[in-house]
Parts: sequence; C-alpha cells; structure tokens
Amino acid sequence: EDVSFNYSNRNRMVSIPGFWMDATEITNNHYRQFVNWVRDSLAYKVTSGVGLNNPSDTTAVNWKKAALYKYDNKELANLTGLTYENPLTRKLSIDPDSLIYRVRYFDLPAAAKINKNNSTQKGRDQIVSYAVPVYPDTLVWIRDFSYSYNEPLAKRYYAHPAYGNYPVVGVTWKQAVAFCHWRTHIQNADFAKKKIAVDGDYRLPNEAEWEYAARGGRTSTMFPWGSPYLRNKKGCLLANFKPGRGNYPEDGGFYTVKATAYWPNDFGLYNMSGNVAEWTASYFYEGSYNFMSDLSPDVRIEADENDPPRMKRKVVRGGSWKDVGNALQVSARAYEYQDTAKSYIGFRTVIDLAPKTKK
Repeated sequence: EDVSFNYSNRNRMVSIPGFWMDATEITNNHYRQFVNWVRDSLAYKVTSGVGLNNPSDTTAVNWKKAALYKYDNKELANLTGLTYENPLTRKLSIDPDSLIYRVRYFDLPAAAKINKNNSTQKGRDQIVSYAVPVYPDTLVWIRDFSYSYNEPLAKRYYAHPAYGNYPVVGVTWKQAVAFCHWRTHIQNADFAKKKIAVDGDYRLPNEAEWEYAARGGRTSTMFPWGSPYLRNKKGCLLANFKPGRGNYPEDGGFYTVKATAYWPNDFGLYNMSGNVAEWTASYFYEGSYNFMSDLSPDVRIEADENDPPRMKRKVVRGGSWKDVGNALQVSARAYEYQDTAKSYIGFRTVIDLAPKTKK
C-alpha cells in the first residue's frame, strides 16, 4: 500500500543467489565484542610503542597478551591517547572517541572499470582504506526526541547487561560496514588456523535480499507473518511498533525489545518488521527499480565525506518501535544518511552461500 503515492517500490520479478542471514538483529552483546576487540588491539599497540591509528601500521597484535589486560587504573595510566580522566569521578576511563577501526578492502567494481590498455592502471592497486570510530552514539536517545525524557536509556541501553540481548542502536551505516569487515576478519583468521577454505565475506544485505528474507518464502504477503493484519486472531499485536495513536507498550515493548521477541517468519528470522529498522547495503534512489538488473539487483555508491548528502542516502528497511504500522510492510522503503546514527536503526548481516560439494 503506497499510501504516499511515491511510486518508488513498483512490483517487479527479480532473482537473487543464495545467502545466509542472521536470525536476529545484531545485539549489544554482539557489537560489544567488536568494540572490545578494537579496545584491546589499540591497548596492545600503545603498550608496545606503536601508537594509535597509524594508517601504515601492520603490527600483529599478540592476543594472548592483550587478553590479560584488566584495565585497572594502574594499567590504564600507560595507555597514552586511549584514556582520559573522568572529571566527575576522577578515575581513568577508556576514551570512546579513540576507539577507531580501520576498514581495508579490495574494490572490485573499481577494478572492473579499469582500462586494460592503460598501463598506469593496475587492478591490484584498488585498495580502499578508511578509519571508522566504532563506539555507538548513546546520545541518540536524547537527540532523536525533542521534549522527551530518555536520559536513562542514554546512560544504560548500551552499557547495562540487562540490555545485552537487545538490538544495538546508535550505529551509523559506516559502523555497520566496519562490523561486517571485522566479523569477516575473525572468521577467516579462524579458518586459516584450521586450514579451512576461506568462505564469503560478511556484509549488509542489499535491498532485494532483505525483502526476500523478510517475506519468508511468501511472494505476495504484506508482512513477514503472512497475514495482512497487525494482530493475530486473539487480538495480539505481532510486532514492536507504534500502535494506534501512541500507546507504545500495547505491543509488549515500550522502546525496543529483545532481538528474539515475537514469532519468527517462515525462514526463522526474528523482527524483520518492527523493533528496529535495519541498514541495507543499497543506495536509496526513488527510481532505482526502473533501471536495476533483474539478476541480483542492487545499486551501490561508496560516498566520501565531501560528497553531497544526496549521495549518502542508504536504504533502511523494516520499520521500528517508533513507527506506525504502514512502515512495517516488507515492501516499504525508507532511507537515512550513512553518517547518521538513530535510536531506532540497527542492522543484521548476511554471508554468501557457497555451493554444496559431494564427498
């Protein structure tokens, strides 16, 4: 139901290859592993004399040593640039702004565009590298809502263990991509130790993959649960969103809920609609459905810091705890800017499905 008559999501037949998708949105516990990994790796480099955020640094981290860090005051005092003195408690703490992860990858689309008759261009030189601060923006709970008291969530949502299995929010598109690169690195390092062939890379799903997964194998359903209604036969709401005119807790959740709340769809995926909206890899353009390929369709733009805002729009799917029911439709499209974090946007990852081999 295109209630705003945008005509930006017209029906069309497409085909996509197989992939695996996370059953739930990435939770605070999942994302905290990433942040702690960055913290420990930087702490090791500071103590070993390498320093912080050196683009040419190739020092291998001694993880056995890094695992012994307890981050008490005596140890933190030696981590120049990674710590600061809290002006309220007068204790040393890790500086969230110093937790920076460097993304490095080979740009295949750029390599494919190289003119092979030009000897100055080499495909192997298409390496992209940039730094991403990884700590989530906890102040989004206050920034997103004017004249609203949400300070407790700003203080506790990411830090308190009670919210460990809730979806992480306050992460930008760039931070979600950095998480995917880190997860790929961890997987491939483990495979190398076990002498297992390297599998696909973790990444954000493109728009077509997300919608296919949300439908759960159904071709003409409005919501992931198959029904065209937001309630079941007993009158229970089927997702976490904004029912009616603002009775937020009517569906069982005031803000977000656990990532495994409510029933999964037929693919076993939880909260494909509601709870938090989800970043995708796709660039948002209103008319993209008119020219995309019908074979694994996707439109991507790697926008730089200095590019105009229009080039930084990324497709966001699924609707969230603060959205009305219309946004929960599996075909509904929205967007947010890649360098913007929100209290109602999270993400989940996918990995390409390798073909089966017979023994």
